[in-house]
Amino acid sequence: MRILISNDDGINAPGIRALAERLSRDSDNEVYVVAPDRERSATGHCLTLHKPLRVQVEDLPGKVKKAWSTTGTPSDSVKLAVSQLLPDKPDLVISGINNGPNLGSEILYSGTVAAAMEAAFMGLPSIAVSLFWGENRRFEVAAEFISRLVHTVPDMKMRERSLLNINVPNLPFEEIEGVSVTEAGIRLYDDRFEKREDPRGKSYYWLTGHAVDTHEADTSDVHAVLNKRISITPVVFNMTDHQAITRLSALSQIGDALDTARTAIKESPKVTSK
Repeated sequence: MRILISNDDGINAPGIRALAERLSRDSDNEVYVVAPDRERSATGHCLTLHKPLRVQVEDLPGKVKKAWSTTGTPSDSVKLAVSQLLPDKPDLVISGINNGPNLGSEILYSGTVAAAMEAAFMGLPSIAVSLFWGENRRFEVAAEFISRLVHTVPDMKMRERSLLNINVPNLPFEEIEGVSVTEAGIRLYDDRFEKREDPRGKSYYWLTGHAVDTHEADTSDVHAVLNKRISITPVVFNMTDHQAITRLSALSQIGDALDTARTAIKESPKVTSK
């Protein structure tokens, strides 16, 4: 299986190195790594359009076929890897292992999930994997689980242009209670900006806060991980509210808004430039 690995923590992050080393240990896997040259957390699905992307060959532990770092974002890395760097399209794209969870609303901001979503856009099977917070980071636990899971991906018959968002508790295997297939939770944040001053007396603001893990459904990814279970959430990028389509289509005010806008433009005085 040809596997492409990326992330948003950067090419030198311990999570991506643990995953690449473990997957490349299996002789059936042909592992490539393309990742940002530095941390790009919370970049969402950002692409680089106004400056060139540069790449550099990197040495990674294990039997990785080839690895590159890029000056771009996680989404850039996957797009560049598939279209230019890899000799053939990968059979599977994995983003991670992220240093910290990507649960609930965090998937909208996450560079880790965005890299997997970029692969999904291309019609490639993809996985985003993250490790929950805690001491003694157990990336090897998440890497071992993913190394066993990848062989079942063809049997999952995933919906086209979708991905699996996986969150692993930061626990040894004997303390993990099981695996749950979940829905994305809420995972809201108590966000606030701290106002500070630099050495020159000028004000700046620093975003801070913490996740509020209350009122989560038993079926959510947040609930699963907080209860020592690995969470697997199928995610699609199409965010259309299909239930609202019929309701909104029946509102005559929507068509009236266009008619009144046309009238207003016709009746408004013309502005000429000098």
